[in-house]
Formats: sequence, C-alpha cells, structure tokens
Amino acid sequence: MVRIFIGVAWPYANGPLHLGHVAGSLLPPDIFARYHRMQGNDVLMVSGSDEHGTPITVKAEEEGLTPRQVVDHWHKRHVDALDALSIDFDLFTRTSTKHHEKWVHTIFQGLQDEGYIEERVMNQPYDPEAERFLPDRYVEGTCPHCAFDEARGDQCDACGKTLDANELIDPRSTLNPDAEIEFRETTHAFFLLSKLQNRLEAWFNDEEHPWRGNVERFTQNWLEEGLQDRPVTRDIEWGLPWIDNDPTYEGKRIYVWFEAFSGYFTASVQWAKETQGDKNAWKPFWEESYDGEATRHYYFLAKDNIPFHTILWPGILMAYSDARESKGQPRLRLPYDVPANEYLNLSGEQFSKSRGVGIWVHEILERFETDAVRYYLAANLPETRDADWTWEDFLSKVNGELVAAYGNFAHRALTLTQTNFGHVPDPGPTTAADQRIQETIQTLHETVTDHLENARFKPPIRAIMELAREGNRYIDQEAPWQIEDKERLATVLFHCLSVVRALAILTAPFLPNSAQKLWQMLGEPGTVHDASWDQVQAGPTPRTNLPEPNPLFQKLDEDEVLNLANQDDPDSSQDEEPKEDATMITFDDFQAIDLRVGTVTNVEDHPDADKLYVLNVDIGEEERQLVAGLKEHVPQDELEGLRCIVVANLEPATIRGVESQGMLLAAEDGDLVAPLTTTQEIREGSEVH
Repeated sequence: MVRIFIGVAWPYANGPLHLGHVAGSLLPPDIFARYHRMQGNDVLMVSGSDEHGTPITVKAEEEGLTPRQVVDHWHKRHVDALDALSIDFDLFTRTSTKHHEKWVHTIFQGLQDEGYIEERVMNQPYDPEAERFLPDRYVEGTCPHCAFDEARGDQCDACGKTLDANELIDPRSTLNPDAEIEFRETTHAFFLLSKLQNRLEAWFNDEEHPWRGNVERFTQNWLEEGLQDRPVTRDIEWGLPWIDNDPTYEGKRIYVWFEAFSGYFTASVQWAKETQGDKNAWKPFWEESYDGEATRHYYFLAKDNIPFHTILWPGILMAYSDARESKGQPRLRLPYDVPANEYLNLSGEQFSKSRGVGIWVHEILERFETDAVRYYLAANLPETRDADWTWEDFLSKVNGELVAAYGNFAHRALTLTQTNFGHVPDPGPTTAADQRIQETIQTLHETVTDHLENARFKPPIRAIMELAREGNRYIDQEAPWQIEDKERLATVLFHCLSVVRALAILTAPFLPNSAQKLWQMLGEPGTVHDASWDQVQAGPTPRTNLPEPNPLFQKLDEDEVLNLANQDDPDSSQDEEPKEDATMITFDDFQAIDLRVGTVTNVEDHPDADKLYVLNVDIGEEERQLVAGLKEHVPQDELEGLRCIVVANLEPATIRGVESQGMLLAAEDGDLVAPLTTTQEIREGSEVH
C-alpha cells in the first residue's frame, strides 16, 4: 500500500470553470486518484476555490458587488461544475474560511521565527487619481521580454514570463488608463527564497523519478538565474491580514500566492477534522517520519504554475519544516512529482476566463454526456505540448471511437450473450484466437498501468480504445451469430464478456459513469470503483444473470456539433459549399516542393522560446538556419550530426525573433515525434523525390 497525496491547483472564484481548467489541472488528478483507489492505495485529494487577491476585487468592481458576494456565488458554481464532471475530491474547500486563515498565519509565523521573513521598503505602482496602491492585475503595459502590449503586472499571458509591475514598459492603471502611474515607497514582508537556493537545487536534482520535460526546463531556468526573494504581503483590502497588529501594517494582506499554496496543507488538516473525526488523520500523508509506508505527493496544474510548485511551495515547506523541527515536530513531505500540463486551446486561441474565451463546463454538460466530454479531453490532453479543442474532432472521436468502437462492441457482446444464454456462459476449450484475446487484455492492462503509475493519461486511454477495437476484431472473426455448436458459442461469448469486463475496469478512472453502467449490465455486484485494478484479467463469473443491455453512449448529432463549431468561428458559414478534395494537391504542386538531404551541424536553444531549437543544417552548397519545435521530443545530442530532410524552398519566416530558412521534416505518432532521416549516407544537398 502506498499513500498518495494529490494537490490540485486552486481555481479563482471569479468566473465559471472552462475546459482549459479541466484539461489542465482537474481531470488528470481525478483519473489518477480513481486509479490509485482501485489499486488499494490510500488517497487524499484536496483543493478549493481561491477566493482572495486581485482577480476577485476586479470582478467585484466590474459587477458592483462585494468580494464576498462574488466568491460565495462562484464557489457554489465551482462545486456544482465539479459534481457534474464527476470529479471526486476528498475535500474541495475555500480560502476564505477561518480555519485556513489560522493555519496560514501559523505557517507565516513559523517562517518569521526561523528568519525567512524580512521587512523591506519597496516601490509599488500608485494611482494618484484613485489614491491607492495598485495590485499587479490593476497594472498593464508592454512585456519587456516579448513586447506583448497587454501584459499584466504579475505575468505576461503571451510568453508566460512572471513579471513585476515596475518591469513593464509604459505601465498604465486599469482603473484610470489615462492617468500617469507613480511608484511610491511601501513596506512589505519578503520571503527570503534566496537562502534556500542550494537546498532547492539539491532536492530538485536528486529526485529519483524523471520530471516532465516542461517541469525540468522551467525549474532549471529559475534555478540557473538565481532565486530572488519575493514579497508575501501586498497593499490590498481583500485578503488575509498580516498577523502583525502594528498600525503600520493596516490594510496589508498576505499575498495570494503564499496562502493558496498553504491551502494544500490547511485543506488536509481541515479534511482530517471535519470529515474523518480525527484531527490527526492528516499526519500520515504529511509527516516524513510518521511510519515506514511509502508516501508520495503529486501536484497537478498548468504550465504557468510550474515554478510556484517546484520552487516556491517546496521552499515554504522546507522553511516551515525548519520551524517545526525547532519545536520537536516532524518535518513535512516535499513534492514527489508535479505533472504539469501545457495549455488547451479553442481552435488555436488560448482559453482565458479574464478574456471570456472558452467552453464553459456548465454549458457543455447541458448538451453532452459527462463521459463524452471526459473522453475527448483525456484523449486530447496537452501533456507534452499545447492541444486544441475543435468541435469537428470532438464529433469524430466521440462518434468514431467512443460510440462506434467501444460502445458498439460492448452492446454487441452483451446483447448476443443475453439473447443466447441470459447469463455469463461457462467457457469450453480455448483456441489460439481465444488465447490471443486474453493475452491482449493482459498486455494492454500492463501498458495502461505503467502509464498511469507515471501520471500519463493520454496514452492509456488510447490503449484502452485499442482493446475495444481488438474486441470488435475478435467478435467479427469468430462470428458468434453463425456458430451452431453451443459449447463453442459459449466460449466465444465468454471471452467477449472478458473484454467487456476488462474495459469496465480500465475505463473506470477515465469514464466513471459509463464504467459503472457497464458493470451493472455485466451483473457485477457493487460499484466498479470498488473493484480491484488487478481483477482486469479475472474474467466474468459464469452463471451470473445478465440484465437486458442498453446502449452505453449516445451518438452526437452532427448538425448540432458543427453548429457550435460555426458559432466559435465567426468566419465560417453553414451555407458555404464544402470544397471537394480540399486536402488533395496536384503532381505539379508536389514537384514544386524542393526537398533536400541535410546534416545538422549545430543545435542551440532558442533564446526566447522554451520549446524551440535553433539548428544549423548543411544542405550541400550552403548552410541554413532552421527553427524547429523538437525540444520536448528529441535531446540535443541526438540531433547533432543527424542526417535529415529539409524543405529548402520554403519562404523564410521569423519565429520568436529568429529567422528560419526552411523546415525540417518530422513524423508524429501520438506523443512520439521523430525527425525523418535516411537509411544510407546520402550526400548533403541530394534531392528527395
């Protein structure tokens, strides 16, 4: 048995949840938690509504409400949306509780006692017309890194860089855009993160398991630049007060980043007290020296939160553990893994609550089944790079895979068995085909388990769908509707039901509602979520009565889905006639493409993009500079000296400030991306026909 603690990034209570939130940080931990519970592990998954900070005050001012009215409304909406999505937290709380405030103050005081908090005078943006200091989100300007002209005072949405308001070029107040911002002195508490540089480097580099590529890069960049001390208080009226009662600090609040992190711990203590009736029930999950059982902490979030969870939160835990140790209390556990996702985009545009871009959870679940939405998101998770939600692909995957492959197979198998026997039949002697389908169940069970153990979710749902396809191939090959031998018919249908039962268990973490529905149609007792993960290969129990089966999923209405696609794309038109053979090109078109063999002579990181390489490629008569998005997929040393295929007559393009003079060709198969190469030592510059 392993203890699994799962901390889920806290969504702001300033608007509805959209599918970007679900794909980035809500669905993956739910899948992970459900899987580990079926493995018999002890799981604690917590999160809550982030109810303090500037986004809340901005929303309140926009709507003429108090911050409390805003957070009360949206917290309830969050809870309702999570329930509709079948996302099952052990505790989903909120940061405005007195319990949270008490424990945040305890952590803050511990850091202060150990010398990790220091008061400093700093210059902060001030709006003289509004007569107030401006929190980061009340300041906009031009990003100094990428020149995006709507960067906020805390972060640039275009390039993802964290910022300080005084770094912005031409900063302006969102309250009074025409007013000239001043920078005035104000006193704040700082977390001395720089004191933990060496300890954080040692911890991050000594972890035994491999970090995801994006987590490794973001974190190492911060460590290499040198950790900077960060303010943990700010001038704002809505938030947790600073614990010091000195009038000097009146109106100052604890920075939301500090208290939201602390919420992972405070929520665990709240869970123990309020739901377990044991105020110490949190300790096995958090205290290092509790007992000999293995305990792992996982944090699920989107990529813009990576350094906060691999540097700032571990730093707070280290510092607070020092304070606990000084009092003779056990140290707290540090993160074991941070499976951060990239972004889910809507037809190429990033989901954004503040800009109103997104597909809102409450709206999509009014139209479509929860498991259909969960399936498409799981099959399209942005685990290694940004992914796109498109309505056309949603239609294709749900109808073509979930309904036609999985649902169809389950219904065929159950209907044939119920019609011929009414119960699970006793199997007879097996053939090579029967053995192969059982071996397929075993192999795919092992594959799915391996992926889930490593917090990967897109590959296993694809593997599960392959099992459904194998079930269809088996039933088509054996054609039980033509079998007259009753014993052989019983054997074939038993193996079909073995696949159906395996699918019910394997899909349970991903598609909890349809998995339970299928479990009941198999006549299995209880809930599939209480079944052991290792029962996948056990097969159904002969003589179990089977109820009359029903279709597992509803087929999507093509017109309804494509109408939604047109709504999201104002340039499209339902009346426009489709172009025939739109994806076809002529032979002359192909002949116009100049493909050449080249050799990569040098590889450098792109100076202003985390996912890109800058390559020098020898294509015979000249050397070209190419920008290639291979950094997440191919190590630098594997590219150097590689013989590759280059589009040599592509018009040059400037990509994030670097000119690319062609394109390197690569093949993509799911998460696997590989540059095209040659089997023999073809001379550089040779044409590819």
